[in-house]
Amino acid sequence: SSSRDKDRSATVSSSVPMPAGGKGSHPSSTPQRVPNRLIHEKSPYLLQHAYNPVDWYPWGQEAFDKARKENKPIFLSVGYSTCHWCHMMEEESFQNEEIGRLLSEDFVSVKVDREERPDVDKVYMTFVQATSSGGGWPMNVWLTP
Repeated sequence: SSSRDKDRSATVSSSVPMPAGGKGSHPSSTPQRVPNRLIHEKSPYLLQHAYNPVDWYPWGQEAFDKARKENKPIFLSVGYSTCHWCHMMEEESFQNEEIGRLLSEDFVSVKVDREERPDVDKVYMTFVQATSSGGGWPMNVWLTP
């Protein structure tokens, strides 16, 4: 992985102040955590995010309808299960309670496994590559409803 991929994976954590204590807690250390919608998915990557404090939606009409109804932007995060920087972003950002609250209150957060939905990955990676100096995973894009 390149340093550019590392920088891209830190997008959310570098733009949102971390609470005292730094990294979020691991799900096993907080057994009271309730699973989000990803608990019903088949993808191993999406299931890895099922206990994040982020109110994740899988890619689909339910998320798009919610974004339109509430007039909220979509935070789209695309990754895959063997991606090192995807795991780092989960540990440093998506397991963090404050970041989870922010992503859940201010956005409709959508998680995509690029191995399960290469069509979605291709569309947004093409956009990222056309509008920046490169692209990598995790890929995080803000979308209008």
